[in-house]
Amino acid sequence: MKTDHLLPLLDAFKIELPSWGFADTGTRFGKFLQDAAAVTIEEKLADAGHVHALTGCCPTVAVHVLWDFRKDQPAEKVASLAKKYGVAIGAINPNVFQDQQYKWGSIANRSEKIREMAIDHILDSIRIGQAVGSDWLSLWFADGINYPGQSDIIARKKWMAAALNRLHEAMPANMTMLVEYKPFEPAFYATDIADWGMALLLARFAGERAKVLVDTGHHYQATNIEQIVAWLLDENMLGGFHFNDRKYADDDLTLGSIDPYQIFRIFHEIENYRFRTGHLPPLAYMVDQSHNLKPKIEAMIQTVDIAQQLYLKAVLVDRKRLGAAQEGEDLVTSENILRDAFMTDVRPLLARWRKGRQLPEDPLAAHRQSGYEAKAAAQRRRNHPDKGGAAYA
Repeated sequence: MKTDHLLPLLDAFKIELPSWGFADTGTRFGKFLQDAAAVTIEEKLADAGHVHALTGCCPTVAVHVLWDFRKDQPAEKVASLAKKYGVAIGAINPNVFQDQQYKWGSIANRSEKIREMAIDHILDSIRIGQAVGSDWLSLWFADGINYPGQSDIIARKKWMAAALNRLHEAMPANMTMLVEYKPFEPAFYATDIADWGMALLLARFAGERAKVLVDTGHHYQATNIEQIVAWLLDENMLGGFHFNDRKYADDDLTLGSIDPYQIFRIFHEIENYRFRTGHLPPLAYMVDQSHNLKPKIEAMIQTVDIAQQLYLKAVLVDRKRLGAAQEGEDLVTSENILRDAFMTDVRPLLARWRKGRQLPEDPLAAHRQSGYEAKAAAQRRRNHPDKGGAAYA
């Protein structure tokens, strides 16, 4: 099989790393500490730059406004730090779920004063995004209700729609709003953006530069995520992904650790779209995982590596042959075409791509041989001797 034509596709396949993925995280019961975990934004960007240097496909870093930007630190300084470590700032993530005033919600709070506080914070985030050259405003809301009768569901919908439209109008022309959904947690009765349909409607209410963000862990068991992806693509409403995996629900495990075939099927639908239309929409491929037990950098490299492999496998699907089998209702052949692509060992092809771009053929082995983690751990123990366990992040 000739595969050289696939290598340029890998050049265009970029994955954004999350700053918080390099920091100490845990469960809702506590935080588990690692000596090499990053604390400051500079340490996070240094780690991200190290991963990008080894993999060649992670040029941007998603940042979290409350966790990564100090009030006494100009946003431009963070952009300069990113450049110092060979990366750039990517998606801007506001935080309207952590502070005490958001106990009853943020932009869906019945208090107009608190809704305005949340909107003001997101407007500040947009300004930060402009200052650092970000193209993406990534929004996740913890808003919702825990008990029947607690609040008016439709009033909350209208508050959210109005807020998102106002925020959309404030964005610069180059920025895209990503609206994420989550079926539960922390709102166990009615989350205000509980599924892709709600996110789609709210994005359309917001404006033409608002799209839906699909987190691969934010679904109920047995949800057909690739069908959601296919529909959103066909409606021109898919904005991007948060990559992770889960066994039960939103477990934030490393990509492909539980069900790599599902991620392959998602990439298959994206490639189907490219096959039908001749182009791909600009999608933000972002990692969002909790490396509370795995070493942070190793987990990130592992995720990037498996994402590249699964993407390559999806590109290998013989779509003309698949279309003929589907036309003839040949179920066995149709399924086997997908299976054959999924079972193909693409690691030699990926190694060839890396070698041709002066990258280590095995980035995880290269990281372990580099001594980077031991050096970072020693330095960070000196710089942060009083790290303590507490909340999730």
